[in-house]
Amino acid sequence: MSVQAEVHDRNVLSTEAIRERFPALERRHNGRAVAYFDGPGGTQVPRSVVEAVSDYLLHHNANTHWSFPTSGETDRILAEARLALADFVNATAEEIVFGPNMTTLTFHLARAIGRRLSPGDAIVVTELDHHANVDPWRALERDRGVTILSARMIPETGELDWADLDRLMTDHRVRVLAIGAASNALGTINDVARATAIAREAQAWSFIDAVHYAPHALVDVAAWGCDFLACSAYKFHGPHVGVLYGRRALLESLDFPRLEPAPDSAPDRAETGTQNHEGIAGTRAAVDFLASLAATAGPRRERLELVYQTLHARGASLFRKLWDGLGAIPGVTRFGPPPAAPRTPTLSFALAGHLARDVAESLAEQAIFASHGNFYALTVANRLGVAASGLVRLGCACYTTEEEVERVITAVEGIAAR
Repeated sequence: MSVQAEVHDRNVLSTEAIRERFPALERRHNGRAVAYFDGPGGTQVPRSVVEAVSDYLLHHNANTHWSFPTSGETDRILAEARLALADFVNATAEEIVFGPNMTTLTFHLARAIGRRLSPGDAIVVTELDHHANVDPWRALERDRGVTILSARMIPETGELDWADLDRLMTDHRVRVLAIGAASNALGTINDVARATAIAREAQAWSFIDAVHYAPHALVDVAAWGCDFLACSAYKFHGPHVGVLYGRRALLESLDFPRLEPAPDSAPDRAETGTQNHEGIAGTRAAVDFLASLAATAGPRRERLELVYQTLHARGASLFRKLWDGLGAIPGVTRFGPPPAAPRTPTLSFALAGHLARDVAESLAEQAIFASHGNFYALTVANRLGVAASGLVRLGCACYTTEEEVERVITAVEGIAAR
């Protein structure tokens, strides 16, 4: 570890101190402490987030914009949450939209954008993406007659084929580039700034799926120059709430499906119905939890930058240990980029002669919780040739320890030896 990295590490709470904030880590299964490696599907929640949700429901529960105290308190809580998420993605509060989840928000945005498209227009997606960033755009193929094009992934490396993306963006009348910041199946981190620059050159809008990216690297919509971005709070220690960033001018100009009496100014015009107020309160608390891991004072965005830099380094160290340990086991095939490549600490693998479900069940017997299947990244699974047998996915989070990684390696060794 470099001197600079050591300084950053000292300025962020230790893994042991972080773990104390998560009641779920007290759970035991078959006599052993549970090791949660299911973070890519949803992280565990710190006590402060649960308290924010319950405090809202117990003391402030009301609908918005009325003239009594709890309604005014609800308005304030929602406004503060927009400010927190604006800090989280480096935007303004007027550019933060809340919704049930990323998938619903993406369908909603796609319908609004679709009203501006016509036959002959094209939308580019990628083979690396979760289907929540594919199928909402494919729906426009049926509804609006647009063409959907898919940039290839390179199965051997789990990375995007940038030459193919360039070709698609150049050879077609592309209006939207929808690309994931990171693959939820393989952990691949894409060069988002490069992708948005390609989109601008083609005079297309850029939509970024940051659901898997946001728990591991700090989003920066200003630096990336993207037009839209979506993420999910339950992937970074919050409740089940979706968040959409949109450039204010675009949020103001798009024809979102909405009720006539509903607000017509951004960001409210992009939201439908009564929101999940308690979940939004918890989402703000999740951002504040992450910022609170910094052992120094300062603006929230600066503390988030420090925390993310340190946690990313810790996760990379754990991932290298996991990658090397599983790679030494006969019959294990690891997928995705190696540790030196830009990636998240998420590893998917297959074990020869074993279905992914069976491996996950065996791990669960040893109190290791890991997900299996295709994780809604079906195209990735098809391209890797594992759609039938499935993948086992392991994800490191801020509460993951070296001892837990060693437990996983030992457990997979035992399964392989049967």
